[in-house]
Amino acid sequence: MKVIDILNNSKSTLFSFELLPPLKGHNIETIFATIDKLLPYNPTYINITYHREEVVYMSNENGIQVPVKVRRRPGTIGLAAAIQQRYAIDVVPHIICGGFDAHETEDALIDLDFLGIQNILAVRGDADKITGRFEPRAGGHRYAIDLVKQVTDLNRGVYLEKLMEKPKPTNFCIGVAGYPEKHPESPNCESDIHYLKKKVEAGASYIVTQMFFDNKLYFNFVDKCRKAGIAVPIVPGLKPISIKEHLSILPRVFDVHIPQALVLELEKCKTNNQVAQLGVEWAIEQSRELKSSGVKAIHFYTMGKDDNIAQIAKAVF
Repeated sequence: MKVIDILNNSKSTLFSFELLPPLKGHNIETIFATIDKLLPYNPTYINITYHREEVVYMSNENGIQVPVKVRRRPGTIGLAAAIQQRYAIDVVPHIICGGFDAHETEDALIDLDFLGIQNILAVRGDADKITGRFEPRAGGHRYAIDLVKQVTDLNRGVYLEKLMEKPKPTNFCIGVAGYPEKHPESPNCESDIHYLKKKVEAGASYIVTQMFFDNKLYFNFVDKCRKAGIAVPIVPGLKPISIKEHLSILPRVFDVHIPQALVLELEKCKTNNQVAQLGVEWAIEQSRELKSSGVKAIHFYTMGKDDNIAQIAKAVF
């Protein structure tokens, strides 16, 4: 089923979560174990992230550091197919700009269509970790809206290859990302919402937000989106803090604000176990407030951890 139909048909707040593909060389059973632990809370769909190649520096035979491209987490499409077949739960693989040209993107979408996968999340992808800039592959897309437009074209039967006879339209539901505190590269919130609206106008059916730790940010974001004419569902995304280093990592990497009340409590923690438990408790309170406000779903970023998400889901769903 399409995510937009799942959301529109929901009678109460739904539970969904995001998984990372296993590191190259690791076993898919670790992913299945995570899902098994979260199954009792009736997840309605599962997102699977996509990770492009990255550049690392390694010593050659002369001891000189040289750049080498590696992909640490391949397998998004295969993992999506395996999960859908094993659990009969709808999956939402991510499609990104980085690492694909437009023809490779089309081929990946055709594979997903053949597998009966009806949902995707269209995101630009991360900037280069070394330069801090995003550069698309030659012939690829620079912005998520270009991905949305390409998928929308496929849904109308418009392919890049113009010599096809009676091409079959695809039937994808397209999700996109929203940022309650604006995208880190956006000059301001108004500009961010302006371009988010364009993604919806181009064919996106729903929005899932970046993590936030103050629900007021989410409610204000939704209000601004509605005033701008964005009417599609906006699903809040949450990530519980699990290690003390998140105090500096999350603001720096994701440009998110951590409320002072949470900071003060985190600073009292002596161990990461205490931090993780505090993160669970904070996320439970966030989730309960969001649920009481009538949100259609709450989406959780697992980052490879399931114990904390299971605790939250048990308390909320």
